[in-house]
Amino acid sequence: QVQLVESGGGLVQAGGSLRLSCAASGRPFSINSMGWYRQAPGKQRDLVADITSGGFINYADSVKGRFTISRDNANTVYLQMNSLKPDDTAVYYCSARIRPTALQNVNNYWGQGTQVTVSS
Repeated sequence: QVQLVESGGGLVQAGGSLRLSCAASGRPFSINSMGWYRQAPGKQRDLVADITSGGFINYADSVKGRFTISRDNANTVYLQMNSLKPDDTAVYYCSARIRPTALQNVNNYWGQGTQVTVSS
């Protein structure tokens, strides 16, 4: 029932900016954390940034100072990406720790992914 829907990917030149959005649908009971991972061809999926319900934010060292994660008053998380580099090229996946209902366990959810391509 719970689904993560991503948007905002695209093609941008080095030094440019993009903003990714991810909305959790299905009216979940609670969302413990939301974040972003990325996976480049031939590489593992790595954490980019995440934010907990308590407001704690964690960034990968490679994006710190360039990317900003935030949440609005709904079930939406954003990733503002500035000063993009070709090494940022990857499929970006929204991720969330969600308890769908009060009687269900917390589980991990993933979006379908959105392509971010940074040209040199």
